[in-house]
Amino acid sequence: MLITQTPLRVSIAGGGTDFREFFRHEGGAVLSFAIDKFVYVIVKERFDDMIYVNYSQKEIVETVDDLKHNLVREAMRKTGVERGVEITTLADVPSEGTGLGSSSSITVGLLNALYAYQGVQVTAEQLAREASEIEIEILGKPMGIQDHYIAAYGGLRFIEFAADGEVRTRRVEVAEARQRRFISNLLLFYTAKTRHATQILAEQKRNVPHRLAELRELRRMAYEALDRLTNNSLDSIGHLLHRAWLVKQTLAPGISLPEVEETYARAREVGALGGKLCGA
Repeated sequence: MLITQTPLRVSIAGGGTDFREFFRHEGGAVLSFAIDKFVYVIVKERFDDMIYVNYSQKEIVETVDDLKHNLVREAMRKTGVERGVEITTLADVPSEGTGLGSSSSITVGLLNALYAYQGVQVTAEQLAREASEIEIEILGKPMGIQDHYIAAYGGLRFIEFAADGEVRTRRVEVAEARQRRFISNLLLFYTAKTRHATQILAEQKRNVPHRLAELRELRRMAYEALDRLTNNSLDSIGHLLHRAWLVKQTLAPGISLPEVEETYARAREVGALGGKLCGA
């Protein structure tokens, strides 16, 4: 039995510039970090040739092609595992719609587990690249690629997306005491509302040619956030989060919700410097 543990993430700045429709022409950048909430993938060899998949549903099929769970199906195809396995996925948060990049974390975790099941160890770069291929190229999801990379690499990362398609990731080195202060100033809340990102992301993707100025500003803010995290007052990151959130809402209708806006305004009235709604 093999178990992989893959982190979920929170993006600080630069979200939206990881769409290929943007960074293939302009280049993109995000500052993002993995959090202590995870998805788990369990792979176990079966005594027969059937495929069992356990998630919010249970599937028992004879062939990979018969699987309804598209991430499991495509991960099995990608890794060459075709029969005789039982796969279970679990998560510390609701399985979808939390804005923490869960589908990308599941895909990375599936690939990692299925390669390890065959005795193959692959790099974080390969896991991220193949996970993004599954979700974007094979399944046609309208999404960026940052989630796959932070899920595969973990930690606090600055990720750059070059126009030639190269993705450069680097760990952000922050003194331990400063990192503790930064984390102690962050609060993550569950709104008790989940939603599918596809419609909003599709609108963001369509709007890319009409939102170049805003996306360039979000990319610039990613570099600014990196500088502020490592060299400036931590309070300045809160102010930057607020500015980035205002820009992000211009990328497509429906990015925020009235009740979220009300809660956010109340938080700022009592001292919060800035914040954001995670995900699409």
